[in-house]
Formats: sequence, C-alpha cells, structure tokens
Amino acid sequence: MKNVAVIGAGTMGNGIAHTFAQSGFKVKLIDISEDALKKGIATITKNLDRMVSKEKITEVLKQETLGNISTYTSINDGVQNVSLVVEAATENINLKLKIFKQLDEVCDKETILATNTSSISITQIAAETSRPDMVIGMHFMNPVPIMKLVEIIRGYNTSDDVTNTIMELSKVLSKIPVEVNDYPGFVANRILMPMLNESIETLYNGVAGVSEIDTVMKLGMAHPMGPLQLADFIGLDVCLSILNVMYEGFKNPKYAPCPLLVNMVRAGKLGVKSGEGFYDYSESRKAEKVAKQFV
Repeated sequence: MKNVAVIGAGTMGNGIAHTFAQSGFKVKLIDISEDALKKGIATITKNLDRMVSKEKITEVLKQETLGNISTYTSINDGVQNVSLVVEAATENINLKLKIFKQLDEVCDKETILATNTSSISITQIAAETSRPDMVIGMHFMNPVPIMKLVEIIRGYNTSDDVTNTIMELSKVLSKIPVEVNDYPGFVANRILMPMLNESIETLYNGVAGVSEIDTVMKLGMAHPMGPLQLADFIGLDVCLSILNVMYEGFKNPKYAPCPLLVNMVRAGKLGVKSGEGFYDYSESRKAEKVAKQFV
C-alpha cells in the first residue's frame, strides 16, 4: 500500500497528506477548490520548513515529502490506482454520504475507504457503499504531523482484515492506533466535547472569565492548553457539529450544546480560523503564535 488519496485540503486533510508523504507514500491530495489545494501545499511547505529549522528532518526529506504529493480537483481522477482513500472533508453528514457513494462507484473494488470523521457513524457512512466491510474510521488528531494518536473506528460491518491493515498502516506512519467501536463521538470527543461544553457553560453562567477558566485547567489539571483556547483552536463550528451529532445520537441532554456556543457560531466567531472566538486572533501573528505551540 504505497498509493493513497486524501480528500480535503483543509487543516486535517493537508496534515494527513503531509504525514503519509513524509512516510514515503505517494499521495493524491484532492479538493474541489484549486485555491484550497494551493493553501494546503503552502501549509505543508511551511510546516516542513519549521521542522527543518528545528533539525527534526533534513532538507532532502522535505523535498522528497513535497515530491510525493500531487493535487487534483476531481475525485474521479484522484482516486485512480490507490489502495486507500482517506476522506477529510467538512464534518457534515450529507457531504460525507455523498462522497462515499461516489467513491464506491469510482474506486477499485479492493480500495479501502476511510473517513477522518470525529463523530459521525462509520456504519451509516458505510451503508452508502456496496463494500461496508471495507469502510473504516481513521480519526487523526490536530496537528496531524505531531500528534501520535489515531482512533481506528470499526463500523458494524468492518472486516477484521481491514481493521488489522489500518492498525498496522498507522504504525508505519509512526502513529499509535487505538481501536474503538462505532458510537457517537467515539472515545476522544465523547470525553473531550462535554468538557469543552461545560467550560463554555461555566463562562455563560458567569462563574469566571475566559482567562480564569483556562488558567484553572492549565495550572490545576496540567492541561497544556485551556479548554476555551482549545475550542478556539479546534473551531467552534466543529465543536458545535460534534455536540449536535452526540446529542442526536444519544438523546441525552448532557450533550446539548451551550446557547453561548450556538450564538457564537451563528455570529461567525469560530475561533482561530475566523480571527475571533473566546480570544482575539485578529492579528495574523497572534493566530500563528497559538499554532506554533504545537509544532
């Protein structure tokens, strides 16, 4: 398995492409937007430059990594002759179902179809295909080139062979795979998102301010980043989407998103990517400073 395709050139997609390419895989990075592809390659190049400057990789490996990536604006063209497709599009169930239906029609029958979803049912996604046994979740953590964990999520029909293959593949990427079962939020977000939501509720109820809440969690619980800052980094729209999936999946009010979170997303205050969330990132250097903490 040396040829893979990654769908989506955003934060997660370009990080996944970077990771595969740096490990020697030939990667086809696919996005319907040519601008998104250019930005994705620019991000990968910038991250590689940072790694070279810190002497984590050589200039030769940087050039080899970039040489391993080709870009496509067509799914049909990009997924030809690949052994694995990793979908990393927006966390939207209707979009993902549409993509997987298309992938099933145009990919080789032996191609494994993986999704980087952080909360949506693998079983539901797999049901859109004629190969549910070959559909699996690969939930990478952000920033992908740095974070070691990959949640490997089995759908109801995912085969043992496919699961074992993806577990071993993750190790080749120098990641630590953890197998989990297919329930809303899986493990990482089922635990993380209620904590972030409760932190937002604490702010909403006037218990403490933004910096105070984050300071308590950083100094008292040894978290490297406060929960509100982390929510900004993830994207408040992403947090809201995941909480909604969990709330719909479990019908349990403890997963209902805080009204403050809902209103901030409606107002376009999405965190780092929009320039404002619980913190102000209006100056580009502020956002860059936050991102650099993790690289």
